[in-house]
Amino acid sequence: MKMKFHDNKFDIDFAHIEKMLENKGYEAVCGVDEVGRGPLAGPVVAAAVIIPSGVELPGVNDSKRLSAHRRERLFEEIVDLGLPCAVGIIDNECIDRINILKASLMAMRKAVMDLKSAPDFVLVDGNFAIPNVQQPQFAIVAGDRRCKSIAAASVVAKVTRDRIMDRYQALYPSFSFAQHKGYPTRAHLAELKEHGPCEIHRRSFRPVAELVDRYALP
Repeated sequence: MKMKFHDNKFDIDFAHIEKMLENKGYEAVCGVDEVGRGPLAGPVVAAAVIIPSGVELPGVNDSKRLSAHRRERLFEEIVDLGLPCAVGIIDNECIDRINILKASLMAMRKAVMDLKSAPDFVLVDGNFAIPNVQQPQFAIVAGDRRCKSIAAASVVAKVTRDRIMDRYQALYPSFSFAQHKGYPTRAHLAELKEHGPCEIHRRSFRPVAELVDRYALP
């Protein structure tokens, strides 16, 4: 897939966008992705990762296409290589206040801003650019399948969020957060119906909101 890139008069092949940006003089290209827009509970988590020129991450891909074991291995490899990396976490209460899209973009901005070394260019997974980021940026639909920096960010965000939800399992044993990670699976919906929402449920999401209204929960 090719399309015009900002104000420049050339086309982009997304599969090679990072190399093209490097050739244009952008040395620190940052990939950004988020995980957790769909769950009924827990935070939305974004990650920003810079992969320096010459660094390879064999097998890196959209986190949804990788096994949990492979994601963990890649996460540890990213850490061991010392790649510039940061995460942004926005909790369920903030999601309920401002909506999930704004919360996702907020998490992305926080991840970019928390990088120890500022990027020259930002590549964002999805349809939306990140508000209030000074660097030039480009949003790429399915970017986690097309750009290795975005794919790496998707792995970091996914592993980080999964570990958070695993810890919530111990705090809220009535819910199988370690298994469904807060997504609206049949098991999770059954748990919600039986026990009602807990503190980390997103009360603005319909299945939770219906229970809150039905039982007049705070």
